[in-house]
Amino acid sequence: MPEMSDVERRLRSALVPVEPPGALTDRFEEALQELTDAAADELADWELGAMRDPRNWARPVTAALVGGAAGGTLVLVRARQQQRKRQARGLRALEAGARDVVGGVRKRVGR
Repeated sequence: MPEMSDVERRLRSALVPVEPPGALTDRFEEALQELTDAAADELADWELGAMRDPRNWARPVTAALVGGAAGGTLVLVRARQQQRKRQARGLRALEAGARDVVGGVRKRVGR
């Protein structure tokens, strides 16, 4: 059993979580916000009448996919920030993160 505790101790010391530097987190969040804003701008400029031709589907579909992925990731990042600040936990942190992202997109689109 002493070998097992030694292995377990070494694994625990090797697998300690490491927080990324603050500047990296800020740059990542800024890049996600820019992607979300660009996708929202693309979709805001989209005309429904142009969708009759399937050749015009690529840009709006791509914008929706990229915007959804970036927006969803941004919600998770902001929820994690809320949780770190201990302002919210679990679903409340997700709700606060989603509210921040939606508010930013609404400002950008002008609604």
